[in-house]
Amino acid sequence: MILEPIQRRKLYQEVLDRLMQRIERGEIGPGGQLPSERELMEVYGVGRVAVREALQELARSGIVEISHGERARVVVPTAHLLIDQIAGGARHLLRMQPETLDHLKEARLFLETGMVRLAAEKANAEDVARLQARQEEHRASMVNLDQFMKQDMAFHREIARISGNPIFPAIVEALFGWASAYYQSIVRAPGAEELTLLEHQKIIDAIAAKDADAAVKAMSDHLNRANELYRQADL
Repeated sequence: MILEPIQRRKLYQEVLDRLMQRIERGEIGPGGQLPSERELMEVYGVGRVAVREALQELARSGIVEISHGERARVVVPTAHLLIDQIAGGARHLLRMQPETLDHLKEARLFLETGMVRLAAEKANAEDVARLQARQEEHRASMVNLDQFMKQDMAFHREIARISGNPIFPAIVEALFGWASAYYQSIVRAPGAEELTLLEHQKIIDAIAAKDADAAVKAMSDHLNRANELYRQADL
């Protein structure tokens, strides 16, 4: 039997645990304010440093937000906020382990072909019109690389929205953000802008026709072409 010494915990960790218990039990709901620092010091019998470290840890985890001069407030959870919490770690992982990019590309292909199938099955005339509007905005942004990239993301995000799952748009935006450094070399490739727009139009046409299989093929062709350029850019 392996015996391990009992680890001494810092005071702020105890404060953190007790605050989390109150939040999880619903004593302090989304949008609700936590007690003031002074109140927490008195209730838990700890100093200001322990209270502040606990609050800062909650803020780093996206559980509360701290505004100057106000008590910490429990954040109203959203898919975008939750996914945003791992953005920094994901970008760091890609920098430290570039081979992870292959996994990211595979994940994007899997997710977006599934999203576009749902979009083709659910889209109404208004959805198609909005998607076509994103396409026209994308074309108008061709003179500006940064805007072209943003509009590209907006197009894919619109498809995610049409799919009906509120988590999907946040995932799409996150995937674009994490791989943005690699994506720029693709956009700069000769003729890439027109080809991207042509591929997007095929996706729109398939969604408008409610042809899920054609939409999946169009999206798959589009992303696989982009993935091939990713490989060339890495060489």
